[in-house]
Amino acid sequence: MQKRERRKVIQAKNVSFSYASQPALEKITFDVIEKDFFGIVGPNGGGKTTLLKLILGLLTPMNGEISVFGKNPKESRKMIGYVPQYAKFDFDFPINVEEVVLTGRLGRSTVFGPYRAEDRAAAYEAIKSVGVTHLSGRRLGSLSGGERQRALIARALVSDPSLLLLDEPTASVDIGAEESIYELLKELNKRITIILVSHDIGFVTRYVDKVACINKSLVCHPASKLTTQAIFSMYGEPVHHIHHDKKIR
Repeated sequence: MQKRERRKVIQAKNVSFSYASQPALEKITFDVIEKDFFGIVGPNGGGKTTLLKLILGLLTPMNGEISVFGKNPKESRKMIGYVPQYAKFDFDFPINVEEVVLTGRLGRSTVFGPYRAEDRAAAYEAIKSVGVTHLSGRRLGSLSGGERQRALIARALVSDPSLLLLDEPTASVDIGAEESIYELLKELNKRITIILVSHDIGFVTRYVDKVACINKSLVCHPASKLTTQAIFSMYGEPVHHIHHDKKIR
């Protein structure tokens, strides 16, 4: 039986974007293929979050073209799950994990009235897929950082997306929880394309297939070929940015 060719999920060609007169991205060209685990790394202000917003269709390129699933990003938004860098929740608000995950169904359910049975079934499956069914009734504010991130990943998954975007998903968790979340994402990657923004080059290169190094411009590397020279040229500093004993050749 002939193996099906993996489709291109994202195609970006010569994409540039500026805030006022300040360039954020300059002539970015890259492809993301179905089932890729694609890491994006780079210094603060290098354009990582801007790139995610372009993929989501929240921003429009000033030059160049970007497509998601062969369409304008705005038209493909329902096929994307998104975990933002800083989820704006009032952790004193009495909302539990199931209720948070159900908010990911908004726009797919009725505008008014209670959630449907199929919404609750989807929420259960999403919660189960991230391993926190035992926390469904717990208030979000009572969870640890790692548990909370799993709940937010479930919220992104509840609409059954084909592409998952995560912006610094482990920024507020300890090292043990961080590794656990990366293992979860590795498992999810068996069925979904993932793009992950992170400062932690060490963890990223242990799990992703490709790494995009962004500092206004972009260079893609297979994860196994991210070199000390590439990191220095991106950060302008030595490799003390590398954590968790990842060996860089």
